[in-house]
Amino acid sequence: MTCGAPLGHLWEEFRRRVEAGEDPSKVLDDLGVYRYCCRRTLYTSVVYIEQVASYSAVRVNRLRVEGRGDLQ
Repeated sequence: MTCGAPLGHLWEEFRRRVEAGEDPSKVLDDLGVYRYCCRRTLYTSVVYIEQVASYSAVRVNRLRVEGRGDLQ
């Protein structure tokens, strides 16, 4: 579910600044992206999905069942 706001024009600057080491939340604030749906759309792009997937509840539970305490 999204609000339908156009975001494509923000992608390159967001990606560039995050790759340069800036905090994604701060970059989104600076770009004027405040709605949670818009923030989610930019932050969970394909580029960042592997980083976010490491916190997947399904993955964490599977690792716990396997007895892996490191959860990595």
